[in-house]
Formats: sequence, C-alpha cells, structure tokens
Amino acid sequence: MMNTFIFDMDGVIVDSEYTYFKSKTDILHEEGHDVSDSYHYQFMGTTPVFMWQGMKDEFHLPKAVNEYIMEMNQRREEIIQKDGVLLIANVKDLIKRLYQAGFKLGVASASRKEEIVYNLQELGLDAYFSQAVSAEEVAHSKPEPDVFLHTADLLDAVSDDCVVIEDTKNGSRAAKAAGMYCIGFANPDYPKQDLSCADKVVTDFREIDEKQFQ
Repeated sequence: MMNTFIFDMDGVIVDSEYTYFKSKTDILHEEGHDVSDSYHYQFMGTTPVFMWQGMKDEFHLPKAVNEYIMEMNQRREEIIQKDGVLLIANVKDLIKRLYQAGFKLGVASASRKEEIVYNLQELGLDAYFSQAVSAEEVAHSKPEPDVFLHTADLLDAVSDDCVVIEDTKNGSRAAKAAGMYCIGFANPDYPKQDLSCADKVVTDFREIDEKQFQ
C-alpha cells in the first residue's frame, strides 16, 4: 500500500514547457543559433543551471550562465503575465481526489522554489500539498534521485510508499533511481517523450485510479 504522491510541476501540473522553449529559442536565435523545439527536449526536467551550462558549452555562448538564466526568467515572466498560469487538463481533479483519499502530497520540481509556490497559490492548489521542493535545494538535479528522496524525507515517507508523476525522460529516470513507482504522463498536446522506464504511462489524469494504490 502506498500513501504518498509526488508531482513534478512543469508539464504535469502547470502547462509551462512552451514558455521555456520560446524564451530559450529566442535567446539562442539572437546569439546566432537557430534550434527547433525538439532541441530542448534533452533538458526537460533539469535545472536552469544545468541546461544553460550545456548550451553555453555547445554553442560557446559569450555571457555567464546566470545572465542567461535571468534573461530567460524575465522573458518567461512576460509570457506568463500575458497568458496567466495555465493548468494541465484534469490534474486539479486528480489532486483533490488524492487529497480526499488521504494521500500525502508533495511537489518536486527543477523550477525555482518561489515559482513553485507562486504557481500553486495562483492555481489554488497550495492547500493540498504538504511540501514543495526545488532541485535547487539538493545537490544534484534530475535524472539523479535527490529531489524525490528529499521530498519523501520531508513527507515522512520511504521510497516504497511513493508514487511519482512525471512527464520527462529525466524525471522518470530520477523517480526510478529513487526506488519509487513512476506514472509517466504523455501529454497528447506535446511531442512524445521517452517514458520507457515508467511503471505506467497515461495520456489523461482521469486514467489514474487512486484505489489502485490504497
């Protein structure tokens, strides 16, 4: 019997991946490098420092990593100011069902802590989650298991107690490295991700039956 669900945020709770894709693509274009959206898939689930260091090394970008992160965040904030915080379809109902069934709930994300907290508050979901953890709070980002293990510790849960919901290759690998059951979310609105290491893959959160884990 499992008693804990840990959610990734970007692409699982919040429809935000497009803000990363657009901001990074525009910055790289201005530096003279044109990439498609598919280029960014390799970095999904990783921290901004990891992905910008990777792009800096690959394209020999002139600015410091922190400068690119600040510019990306500013551009993303402008997009979010225009579009608002967008919710993934049917995830709010799932979160409510799990909470009402007595599961402990946490968020484990590569995003900044203040962004995680802001998004949960904006969507009216903060009351359902006991912990919201950023990969900035641990030594290694996904695909290493650190952020999931730390979230489980804060929720007073062991790995065998935990179900993780992830939408990326890096995130699902991290969940399995943590020894947790992983549900891969293959969002039909985004190109297919490699979720082959997940224990189960769904395309709609209505497919998840909490009774299966009780």
